[in-house]
Amino acid sequence: MSRNGNGRPEPEVIMNFSDGYSYSKSKLDAACVAILENGPVKTVKDGKALPKKEDVDFIVNEFEIPRAQAEKVLVENNKDLVQALHALVKGH
Repeated sequence: MSRNGNGRPEPEVIMNFSDGYSYSKSKLDAACVAILENGPVKTVKDGKALPKKEDVDFIVNEFEIPRAQAEKVLVENNKDLVQALHALVKGH
C-alpha cells in the first residue's frame, strides 16, 4: 500500500495521476453496486430531464425513427407520450 501526503495509507489505489486524482478500487466497486441496485442515473440534456425509456422505446419501435429524434419529440411535447404521438402523426 502506498502512502499519501498525510502519512495515511491509500486504500487499494488503482492508479495515481500527476494532477492529484486517483482511482480507488473500493470507490469504483461501490459506484458500480449503486448503479446495479438503483439503475442508471438519468441524465439531463440542456437543462431538461430526459423522457421515460419506455416511451422512447415505444416511439422508436412504432415509427422506426432514431432514438435521438424520439427523445426530441417527447421533450418538445412535455414528455407526454400521447401529445408526442399526435405530433408525429401530424408530421411535426
